[in-house]
Amino acid sequence: QVQLVESGGGLVQAGGSLRLSCAASGLTFSSYAMGWFRQAPGKEREFVTAISRSGDRTTYVDSVKGRFTISRDNAKTTVYLQMNNLKPEDTAVYYCAAYRSSYYYALYSRLDVYDYWGQGTQVTVSS
Repeated sequence: QVQLVESGGGLVQAGGSLRLSCAASGLTFSSYAMGWFRQAPGKEREFVTAISRSGDRTTYVDSVKGRFTISRDNAKTTVYLQMNNLKPEDTAVYYCAAYRSSYYYALYSRLDVYDYWGQGTQVTVSS
């Protein structure tokens, strides 16, 4: 069955960095567009960033532009989220998600289009 397993979360001071990984199995990874979402306590899950099947198109929510970078390694069936200059407002559970897309270069920011989700990894940024 399909599994998405996130790792790399933790506690970091403001201004620090973390690199999240999401290892996918049970699917043809190159056929899936990937996304990262986050959910802070008491808030709805929100879009953070997405990457196309091709890996060369990305999009970000404005609040993380210039600080976060999404990438993928199709050979390793893994998507990454490099997070730099972290802020306390980045504190949340981070989820990766996969959408089987017919379009090689398409990006998806809507939660409801994604087919599969990971269990999430906690990121806590202290001030």
